Amino acid sequence: MKIAGLGFRQSTSTADLRAALALTGVAQPDALASITAKASAPQMQQLAADMNLPVITLTEDDIQGIETPTQSPRIQARFGTGSLAEATALAAAKQGQPNATVQLLTPRVITDNGLATAAIAQRTTI
Repeated sequence: MKIAGLGFRQSTSTADLRAALALTGVAQPDALASITAKASAPQMQQLAADMNLPVITLTEDDIQGIETPTQSPRIQARFGTGSLAEATALAAAKQGQPNATVQLLTPRVITDNGLATAAIAQRTTI
């Protein structure tokens, strides 16, 4: 199962989210994931509908303390993890399977305009 974790600013468009996903090189993830406020945002819901994908909603507590290969000081201060995209991808891939092994296939990528980030994680064992 491949999960796309997404982070984005409020002014992000659905096209920005699509561009971030394209930068990961994964054509079709199995699901999208983000924290509650972002998962319910109209642009995220539109992307999920356009791609016919479920959205996995995580709380800020679900991602706090998750080690990520990339580090944003702003995200670290706000959410307690280095990358919102990487942390949500990893947490969502493991959700419901606490003993599962997950790996980050694509570290955080950032759109040219800096409005959206994406990362891909995969559950490799259950």
